[in-house]
Parts: sequence; C-alpha cells; structure tokens
Amino acid sequence: MRHVKICGMREAENIRAVAALGPDLLGFIFSEKSARFVRGTLDAQTLRELPSGAGRVGVFVDAGLAEITATAAEFGLDYVQLHGHETPEFCQQVRAQNLRIIKAFAVGTNFDFDTLNAYESSCDYFLFDTKGELPGGNGRAFDWSVLSRYTGPVPFWLSGGLGPENLAAALRFEHPRLHGLDFNSKLETAPGVKNVAAVQRVMLDVGNASHCEHSVAITPVQPR
Repeated sequence: MRHVKICGMREAENIRAVAALGPDLLGFIFSEKSARFVRGTLDAQTLRELPSGAGRVGVFVDAGLAEITATAAEFGLDYVQLHGHETPEFCQQVRAQNLRIIKAFAVGTNFDFDTLNAYESSCDYFLFDTKGELPGGNGRAFDWSVLSRYTGPVPFWLSGGLGPENLAAALRFEHPRLHGLDFNSKLETAPGVKNVAAVQRVMLDVGNASHCEHSVAITPVQPR
C-alpha cells in the first residue's frame, strides 16, 4: 500500500480542501528560504483544526532544537522533517520531544547509503529526494534504481518531482521499505497552492493501485 504526503501548502482554504481528500500526511515548510515558507502566512489554529487522520509535518532546514520544539507546540505538529545537515544525535534530541522524525536525504548517483546506518535508531522514516541546488523542492525526479542499494530497516518516502506525468511509474516502483509518495510542486497552480483536482486524481490513482495490490495479495493459489 502506498501512503500519500502532500507537502508545501500555505493557504488555509487550500489546506482544508486538500486535507478533505484524505492524504496521510500534510507538510508545512518552516524554512525562510523556501517560497512555501508558512510562518506569517498561516494561522496555527488552521492546522490544529485539521482532521485527526491527517498527520501534520513541519519541514525544517538546520533549525535549532528550541525553534523546532516551539514551532511544533504552536502548530500541533505530529512529525518533524529534517532537510538539512542534522546529525543522528540531533534527530534523537528532537525525537525525545515526543515528535516523530522524517530525515530527508538528497540522493544522487553516487549516494553512500552506508551513511544512513547511524540514523536508524533516531528516525521513524527516511525521505529520499533529488540532489539539487536547494535542500528540497527542486521539482525533478532522480534515478530510483539507485534505491536498490538501500537495504536498511527504516521505511522511506519517495520524493522529488513526483506528479501526474510519472505517477504510474512511481506506483509500479517496488522496494521492500517504500512507505509512500511525497508530492509538492508538480501538483501546484502557484508556489504553496495545490491544484485540488490534481491532488484528488492522485489520491484516486494511489487508492486504486493499492486496492489492486491488496486484491492480488489475498487471492489464494488454487492447487492443480
């Protein structure tokens, strides 16, 4: 089953419309360098009033522990996504604040997956994004075949340029630790504003694919 994370929203009505479609996680960016930076635009109460089934993720880039914990308390965050150079020890410190951790890594052709070993005990999920000029949101997919080299135990989110044009390929992509798909710029009408119809289409396609997988999995093989 593929889970869905919709990241990078800023506008209250748009957030509510997307949340109503039932994604597993909703991501909000608290890095000032991002065009989707939410502080000063988004009222914290908007997130607190979202349906309980929609996990709230705060995205940070090399922020301090005090900033992260204060922001998590203010906005009612369930997850913290760390998109910078955070160490395993720092991830553990954040996790000790009763927050679940998604640690993002920029993946290129020569990415050394052995560097993830030190993070295994301090992260709930990894997120594999495209290596580019920005810490995230570069809007390009990477060569997913390199993930065959990832053999660790931590489940991961697949990110980087996912959208309608490559959704079918993403749904065909298989890995024993693939948890879900992370969408951002390819579902937008403007930075921070999601195309609700496009999100709905993604949700339907992912749901249909998951149903087919489940149906195949439970179909018994008849003896000859």
